Amino acid sequence: MPLLFKKIKDLRNYLKSRRCEGKEVGFVPTMGYLHKGHRELIKLARMQNDIVVVSIFVNPTQFGEGEDYDRYPKDLERDLSICEEEGVDVVFAPEVAEIYPKGYRTRVCVGELGNILEGAFRPGHFDGVATIVVKLFNIVQPNRAYFGEKDYQQLKIIQQLVEDLNIPVEIIPVPIVREEGGLAYSSRNVYLSPEERESALAIYKSFQLAEKMIKAGERDAKRIKEAIRAFIERHPHVKGIDYVEITDENLKPKETVEKGDRILVAVRIGDARLIDNWKVEL
Repeated sequence: MPLLFKKIKDLRNYLKSRRCEGKEVGFVPTMGYLHKGHRELIKLARMQNDIVVVSIFVNPTQFGEGEDYDRYPKDLERDLSICEEEGVDVVFAPEVAEIYPKGYRTRVCVGELGNILEGAFRPGHFDGVATIVVKLFNIVQPNRAYFGEKDYQQLKIIQQLVEDLNIPVEIIPVPIVREEGGLAYSSRNVYLSPEERESALAIYKSFQLAEKMIKAGERDAKRIKEAIRAFIERHPHVKGIDYVEITDENLKPKETVEKGDRILVAVRIGDARLIDNWKVEL
């Protein structure tokens, strides 16, 4: 079983002693309820580092009013068991008061990149993400940190954050892991009924449709986006599409699609809000 720390001071003291031995630290920050996608992050961290630290913390500052903070799935014992299976050395699972003590006031503001796409529908979300990531980086002081490409906008913001603030952490992107049928693994998939899960597969199928269009010679981003939206909306249990966008790798919207661009979507199905993306390959 991995070592479990709930206090910042205790974790810092332990990791300081390991770094003094010349050990390199890999870090996988999570909100828990681990799944196969998280396992892939951990596996890569295990391959590349001497010590692997996983944090499990549902961060309140990245949830807006009316979002699912209070019902976000939690099961620490299950998460610890998965961490043990994957060879994790340390789990950091603090209480909210340990991370945001009374009197806490400082917040990281990520600016323009945090106001588009997800940020347009979840104001302040990425400021909350950036704040907790900076705090965790300062607590763990890892050599490398691992983030999934499913949350592509988050990944780009964290890469920019590390560059802008001169944080000495190497950010390692890890490709999206999908369930059978193509649904991207997400802790929020637990909200889906069997029927809603079937409708959720429309997201992956819409990417396949877009890829067919592109390979057949279509390059107009507007037409591709319209086809994706129309395809997804035909499925039952789809309550709405927050956005369908095609951007370059740095999240700038595109009018003409090229290799390496990203198709990004956010879809509300049943009680779940699912995000996903697809890299254009020609």
